Amino acid sequence: MNETSNQTRSVVVEREIPHPPERIWRALTQPHLIEEWLMKNDFEPVAGRRFKFSADWGGVDGRVLSAEPNRTLSYTWAAMGLESIVTWTLTPTSMGTHLRMEHSGFPPDREQAYQGAGHGWRRFLGNLEQVLARMD
Repeated sequence: MNETSNQTRSVVVEREIPHPPERIWRALTQPHLIEEWLMKNDFEPVAGRRFKFSADWGGVDGRVLSAEPNRTLSYTWAAMGLESIVTWTLTPTSMGTHLRMEHSGFPPDREQAYQGAGHGWRRFLGNLEQVLARMD
């Protein structure tokens, strides 16, 4: 078995968003807002806290790894027999915020999960931008 066979891949989606980090942080961490762009949940941005995202197709079990308000948020994402990690990074810019989402930990033999995550996250981030535009 060569070393590259256990290399995992990441899905990375980056967006320039015309809103301040504080506003995006709220949308990433407040359950009623997360539900609008992602899934139903019992999320709380506290390191070590377990949570569940639920949707028609099933759900995601997660645990918060780190939460640094308005800067970075990381949590495990366990779904369909695969545990991976989602990390959000918020960087203030002159226009608003550079938002980077990295979903890491896809093994080479899980091509469908990797492709699905790529499509899913692009859709979710589109939803997130709509939620941000509507927020007070």
